[in-house]
Formats: sequence, C-alpha cells, structure tokens
Amino acid sequence: MNNVVLIGRLTRDPELRYLPGNGTAVAKFGLAVNRDLSKAKKEEMESKGQPTADFINITVWGKTAESAANFLVKGRLVGIQGRIQTGSYEKDGVRVYTTEVVATNVEFLEWGDSNKSQSNNDSSFDFSGIEGFHPTDSDDIPF
Repeated sequence: MNNVVLIGRLTRDPELRYLPGNGTAVAKFGLAVNRDLSKAKKEEMESKGQPTADFINITVWGKTAESAANFLVKGRLVGIQGRIQTGSYEKDGVRVYTTEVVATNVEFLEWGDSNKSQSNNDSSFDFSGIEGFHPTDSDDIPF
C-alpha cells in the first residue's frame, strides 16, 4: 500500500509545464510539513539549528496541476493525498536519487489575499468542475 496524506504550506509557487507531444500539464512545488514535536523539543531543536519541519517535493498532473498553478501560492496551507515515488538519474557521472509525492488530490485549507488572481478572494467560486480539488469550508474544520 502506497498512500500519503500531508498537510503543510507551500515553500514556493507551483511551476507549471506542459509535456511536449501530448501537452499534459504537470506542476511541481515544495511543501513544508511540521514535525509533531512538543513545544520544548521544538525550541531545543531550533536552538541547535536542527530542522523542525520536513520539506517534500510534490508533483501534480493534469487539470489538478493547472488548478494548483492558478490558485496556489507560496505560504498557502494545503492538504495533499497521493503516493510516494522514487527515481534516479545520472548527472555528471554521479547517480542522483529522488523522492517525491505524486498528488492525486489537493485540498485548499486556507484562503487569503493573493496577487496571482482576483478570483482567489472569491470564496463562492465553484470548484465542482475541477478534478482533484475539494475546497474545505472553515466551518468543517474541528479547531
């Protein structure tokens, strides 16, 4: 079973590209996911310069990739569901290993002002026609 569920903040705006030939959309971005640490342990790790979050590369395909590029920006809180994918390539004679999450579902967990699009501020936007996206109403969040 290969299933991943993450909640975190984008570390950079999504980069959207289209594959040559078939034109399939692919978007890539980073996600910072806080580690589950007590306040004291977090302060201790920060004082030693140790990371308190994991930085995970995310890849999204198809219409979900286009929606991510149009509506997500650095710092935005999102939920991701997908699978871990590993790979490798050779660069300058050295084998480089990669690990990423290929997202099949992206949920907007936070809305806010954005310079990318005026429609980002419209919480009444209908996402039902966008594959893989399911906006979350703040009333549904238990905290």
